[in-house]
Amino acid sequence: MDRTALHPHRVVVLALDGLLPFELGIPHRIFGRPKDAEGRHLYEVLTCSIRPPGPVETDADFHIHVPHGPEVLATADTVVVPASYELGPVFDEGVLTDELAAALAHIRPGTRLAAICTGGYVLAAAGYLDGRPAATHWADAERFQRVFPRIKVDADVLFVDDGDVLTSAGVAAGIDLCLHIVRRDHGTAIANEVARRTVVPPHRDGGQAQYIHRPVPDPQLATTTAARAWALGRLHEPIQLRDMAEQESMSVRTFTRRFREEVGISPGQWLTQQRVERARHLLESTDLSVDQVARDAGFGTAQSMRQHLQAALGVTPTAYRRTFRSGGGAERYCGVGVTR
Repeated sequence: MDRTALHPHRVVVLALDGLLPFELGIPHRIFGRPKDAEGRHLYEVLTCSIRPPGPVETDADFHIHVPHGPEVLATADTVVVPASYELGPVFDEGVLTDELAAALAHIRPGTRLAAICTGGYVLAAAGYLDGRPAATHWADAERFQRVFPRIKVDADVLFVDDGDVLTSAGVAAGIDLCLHIVRRDHGTAIANEVARRTVVPPHRDGGQAQYIHRPVPDPQLATTTAARAWALGRLHEPIQLRDMAEQESMSVRTFTRRFREEVGISPGQWLTQQRVERARHLLESTDLSVDQVARDAGFGTAQSMRQHLQAALGVTPTAYRRTFRSGGGAERYCGVGVTR
C-alpha cells in the first residue's frame, strides 16, 4: 500500500470569527472529491479554529461548530485560510492578535499555505507574504496594499500561485484556486472531474480578470459563446481571429471588444489557454508523441508547444508528462507562478 493510501494529503481549514460560510465550504467541496484509481481519497480535509473545539461566528445569522482546535494545524500538509470580516487589528494595523499568532505558530515549516480573499490578511500579518506577489478581492486591494506595503498586490487577477504560498480574490475565485491546487497536485483529468461534479468551469487561469465589464450580456446584444464552442472543437486546426468573429457575424473589432467584456482576456490569450489545457490532458492521459500532442493541441510544432508550456507552467512537455505519469505532482511540480 502506497503512502497516499495510508496518509492522504491533509488540508486543514482555519475557521475564524466572521467567516463567510460559502468560502469555508469551498475547500471541503473541492478537496473532498478527488480519488485515485482505487477509489481512495487523495485529500483529508479538517476544520479548526484558534480556540478549543466549539462555536465560531459567521457573517450570516448562524454559528458553526468547529470540531478541532489549533493544534491540528501542526499536522497539516496544506493550510487554507478563508475570508473573514472580523479580523480586528489584522485589518487595521496588519498585526496578529496573540490568540491568532499562537494558533499559527503550530504550522510546520514547509507547509503549503493558501488564502481565499481577505484570508490573505492573516498570511500577510504573519509575514508569509513579505516580498511576494499576492491577490485579494479587487474591492479590498487598495487597503491590502496600504496595510502591507511590502507585498506586491495584484488587484486584477483571480489568484496568484507563488509556489508554497497561494492567494486568491474573493468568493468564486476560491474555487478556481482550489481546483488549480488539485490540478497542480494530480493533473487535469482529476481536476476536471471535480469541476464537473461541482458544476463549475474546469479551468479559469489565475491571470484572468476578476472583474469582467459585462459578465451577463445585455439580451439585445450578441455574445461570443458560439464562437468559443466552435473554436474548442477545432483547437487542432489553425484558428484566426476573423474566423471566430465570423461565427458571430461580427467585425473583428467588435468581436474582440465583446470577447474581452465577457471573458476578461483577449481571444488570442483564451485560445492559448485552451491549447495548453488540451496539451496537458493529452500528455497525462495518452502515449502520443510530443510532436503529435503539439499537433492535436493546435501548437503545430513541438518547439512551439514547449515554449508555451514553459511560459505557462515552467516545465517542458516531457518533464510534465514524467511528473504526472509517476504520480509525483505535488512534490515535483510546485514551481509554477500564475499571475497576469
